[in-house]
Amino acid sequence: MKCRVITVARSLGAGADEVAHAAAGALGFRCLDEEIIVRAAERAGVPQETVARVERTDPLFLRVLEYLARASVDPVAGAAMPPVWDPSLRQRGFEALISEVIRETAAEGKVVFLAHGAGMHLTGTDGLVRVFVTASPDTRAIRVARESGLTETGARKAIADSDRQRLEYLRRFCDVRHELPTHYDMVINTDVLTPVQAAEIIVGSAKGFGGR
Repeated sequence: MKCRVITVARSLGAGADEVAHAAAGALGFRCLDEEIIVRAAERAGVPQETVARVERTDPLFLRVLEYLARASVDPVAGAAMPPVWDPSLRQRGFEALISEVIRETAAEGKVVFLAHGAGMHLTGTDGLVRVFVTASPDTRAIRVARESGLTETGARKAIADSDRQRLEYLRRFCDVRHELPTHYDMVINTDVLTPVQAAEIIVGSAKGFGGR
């Protein structure tokens, strides 16, 4: 079985975007990030911003919004607010939709997924290589500060917020309570490696995949 799908999980300031695009280009694969949001939005018939917001918003609040969107609206009283124990608030709506889009896209092959917990959604898929690109806190802070114009304190706060949001995403969308190195086939530290060098490691692994 040849490598058909690569997933690249990213941490802010580690350069995963560059790594993923470089690896995809070298392999002749597509590199998808925002397209997952686009496809999910088209499937749900909602604006892309809605799906993007779902990935960042409190799940109970989302369930209330979803309920209101489905509920019939009284022209005088408006839509009735459901009780918090309403079963519809516990349905996996957009979460399941994004997972479905990732799986269907992976089935097409020759794709590098960037973020969206794709490695978790696709665990057990044939021809899959899962990668996590990260770096030390100091390196990430320096890069974020340089690229965004934030102070070092601001950059560290942005990184902490991003890490917290990413772990919450894994919990909500993938039911992963504790992220482990063993969730990935390789963890690449870009403290020293350039994006091109990191991509070469991924490409080499992908090309040698069938020989295992």
